[in-house]
Order: sequence, then structure tokens, then C-alpha cells
Amino acid sequence: MMNATKVKRRVGKYEVGRTIGEGTFAKVKFARNSETGEPVALKILDKEKVLKHKMVEQIKREIATMKLIKHPNVVRLYEVMGSRTKIFIVLEFVTGGELFDKIVNHGRMREDEARRYLQQLINAVDYCHSRGVYHRDLKPENLLLDTNGNLKVSDFGLSALSQQVRGDGLLHTTCGTPNYVAPEVLNDKGYDGATADLWSCGVILFVLLAGYLPFDDSNLLTLYKKISTAEFSCPSWFSLGAMKLITRILDPNPMTRITIPEILRGRMVQERLQATHIRGER
Repeated sequence: MMNATKVKRRVGKYEVGRTIGEGTFAKVKFARNSETGEPVALKILDKEKVLKHKMVEQIKREIATMKLIKHPNVVRLYEVMGSRTKIFIVLEFVTGGELFDKIVNHGRMREDEARRYLQQLINAVDYCHSRGVYHRDLKPENLLLDTNGNLKVSDFGLSALSQQVRGDGLLHTTCGTPNYVAPEVLNDKGYDGATADLWSCGVILFVLLAGYLPFDDSNLLTLYKKISTAEFSCPSWFSLGAMKLITRILDPNPMTRITIPEILRGRMVQERLQATHIRGER
């Protein structure tokens, strides 16, 4: 009898290996292009779950858009395939781990380092928004690092796949942590994807500089209250520039919240950044 483990599983021209991630709708496996030897990440979606959540049209639309997105700070989507029961999304394989792990292992960052990541994040978000693609689930776990330490946003435009509407009618991320979610998203009255993404960028910047979350509570209702009134305080080591920027981003009113163009014109992001940014992307 043949040893089943010896037979490599294939999807199209890709040899499929170990599981590297798991979400509500998807499993991510390491795979290799058998023609070029290039490593890729293979996202496998269950068609039945996708159909059950009436997400087919949205997924088709977002995948079509994602194929057009080519930015040094966004994980590339190479191709999409389907079988009777599964959808396979072939993505760029990023080796440097999550930005989240960097904070967990090394604690808070120096301001110039955090600023460099913010610049790359804002550039990626701005580029995708200009093409009508919104992330809706930005958090350090979705920010990967490549071998050169450059930021790569993952799951851009595919975020709906890792979100679910539960019985309370709210949108919840897979890990059930709404700490990064904008107040208007929690209010569930409809929201603008661009301003909501920016709020998440503000929370991420706070976490990079502080080493902890601006809004945190074991009681969900208390947490929602803190988020909806933007009840947080900056630690003493934040520079005045960082405090000002974070306060302008974490404005609970999306109508008066600072915009990406305003941030890109501001000093906090630009100072000492152009050089590192250009060098980083070669």
C-alpha cells in the first residue's frame, strides 16, 4: 500500500505544504510554484461557508480589484483558482513574521521606527483607497514584515472573509477583538471605509509607541463606550507631535477626523522618513 504522506498535494501548479494560518472562512498553507520554485501563501476558502454568508459577489469583486493592486507595502495577490468545494487564492509569501510579534517580543518602539512603519502603512492604505479597496480589519496581526523589515499589509480587500456578523448585528473580527475598530463601525449605522481604516492606523501607531492598547477592557460594553467617546490617555514618553497626531486620528467623529492627505502633509510622518522609505523600497 502506498504511503499517503509521500504524495504531495497539488493545486494547479502549486505543491501544497504546511498550514501557516487559520481564520473563520479560510486556511492559509505554505505552497511552492512547481515551475519556478517560488514560495507562495495559499489561502483556501470553503465555498459552502462563503455561500452561506452570501459573500460570493463581494469576494469576486474584491479579488478582481486586488489583482490590480501592486504596491510595495501590500501583499500581492497572484491568482485565484476554484474547485467544486474550495476557492484558492495565491498570495505573496512574506517571511519576516507579524509586526504584532515584534511588539510582543521587544515591547514598544522608538518614535523614528514607529514613524517609518506608519509611513509605509499610510502609503499602502492611501493607495488602496484610491482604487476603491478598503481593509476594514487593520491590526498588527495583519501587518507582515519582509526580510528587509518593510511593512506588508495582508488581507487588503479580503478582510470581509475574516469578519462575521453575529447575533448582535455587529461586525466582529475573527479573534473577537474590536480594540482596533472605529466607533462608527461599532455603532452599526453604516460607515465610510476610508475614515474607519484611518482610525485603525491611529490605534496601531499608539500600540507601536506605547506597547499597549489605547482602548482595553474585559467588559465589551465598557470597551465600546471607551471607543465611542475616544476615552484614552497618552503615556508621558510620547512626543508632543505624536500626541497631537494620535488625538487627531482617534477623533470619535469621522466627519472631523484628520484625513490621510492631511497626515501626509504633516510633519510627524515626513520627518526623517523620506530617506528610509526610499531606501527600504529600492
